[in-house]
Amino acid sequence: MGGFFGITSKKDCVVDVFFGVDYHSHLGTKRGGMAAYDEELGLQRKIHNIENSPFRTKFDKDICEMKGTAAIGVISDTDSQPMLIRCKNGAYAISVIGVINNAESLINENLESGGHFDAMTGCKVNTSELVASLINRKKTFVEGIKYAQEKIVGTASMLILKDNGHLIAVRDKMGRIPVIVGKNEDGYSVTFESFANSKLGFRQIKELGPAEIVEISPDDGVVQLSPPQKEMKICSFLWSYYGYPTSTYEGINVEVMRYKNGQILAEYDREKKNAEGLDYVGGVPDSGTPHAIGYANESKVPFARPYIKYTPTWARSFTPTSQIERNRVAKMKQIPVHDLIEGKNLLFVDDSIVRGTQLKETVDFLYSNGAKDVHMRSACPPIMYGCKYLNFSRATSDMELITRRTIMELEGEEGFNHIEEYSNAETERGRKMRDAICKKFNFASLEFQSLEGLIKSIGLEPCKLCTYCWNGKE
Repeated sequence: MGGFFGITSKKDCVVDVFFGVDYHSHLGTKRGGMAAYDEELGLQRKIHNIENSPFRTKFDKDICEMKGTAAIGVISDTDSQPMLIRCKNGAYAISVIGVINNAESLINENLESGGHFDAMTGCKVNTSELVASLINRKKTFVEGIKYAQEKIVGTASMLILKDNGHLIAVRDKMGRIPVIVGKNEDGYSVTFESFANSKLGFRQIKELGPAEIVEISPDDGVVQLSPPQKEMKICSFLWSYYGYPTSTYEGINVEVMRYKNGQILAEYDREKKNAEGLDYVGGVPDSGTPHAIGYANESKVPFARPYIKYTPTWARSFTPTSQIERNRVAKMKQIPVHDLIEGKNLLFVDDSIVRGTQLKETVDFLYSNGAKDVHMRSACPPIMYGCKYLNFSRATSDMELITRRTIMELEGEEGFNHIEEYSNAETERGRKMRDAICKKFNFASLEFQSLEGLIKSIGLEPCKLCTYCWNGKE
């Protein structure tokens, strides 16, 4: 994933952009970058590796050196950004969020026409540079961006800083991730996370629609260059997992959605008489916590935190580059509250179950500290397909998913012809998969949120939501 933030203003805005970008740190762990425009200095850029330290610690000195009345910044889980580009349309900085599935064919197409790229290690091509190469084929930015949208298979939202201080903001063609515009007395902002606007004194004035393109400046305001298309497939995981709790997308707040989601899980368990006699309900921290609060409120079982994550030194368990080290760090961070574990019948809600590796270690940790039973609930349906639009799950193969591996063990490849049945808790195949995962991970019981329950908790029309990772539908 990744997130961007930008401002065009009548005043120097570098410090505000620094804070705005920092508010997107939960969306990426590899690279952070900023670019600014000043009439005297022109375009400036700074990029740092943030794999082992937060964004803000790397840019403290840079914000004293950079200046400008317009700036953009990005947190990236992939390539170094923003890129500085010079072409026939002028100079500009560009950041891209998303994933391009047909990157190799686009690269080859460019090379065959006489183009070239500044290749990275392993001869990989920077995603932002690839998008810029598509834009630069046309006479204007608008024509070029539309051309890029047509050519790209995947997701690509863009934030461009021109060499006149204007911003161009572009939402991906299916609207899978948000792009939000704010305004204050001096200018305008563009952000992924809505709360970044409000914290920096901008009031939201517009949420771009799918494929919409706008140009923004302090004098001309927000000028629409291309209207939005009607069809939208915004990622449902924005609400259930990676969106920040204080953010709102398409009018739906993340934290409120998670309470509703947990409530629906509890209603189902009550109807089926599942997991009775609980002592406490807890969330797998951090994103599982609000789902668990919703479950506890509905079930009337006390909410508790039987273990706490120690985060002063390792704020994010996925920061280390190796999976072995990530697992070890995750384990080291778990500090038990023995009075809330020993002899207790516990139910935990996690935001999702992808591979299940760390979750098994968490359950083993709870039993080793005296838990009587540990029931597990997933706040989203069984993940059956690796994400091909945003790559949020980090799965390189569908067979990394615990659901797929379990189905293979139960039925072999024939089972993949019955994915819908395995997803459904009311079918024989559905129960067998849940029982098998319970035995594998030592859960007292396991249930997943239904797709219908998840959609209900979000509150948007089903046709506007991307649910590919659960049902494989485009």
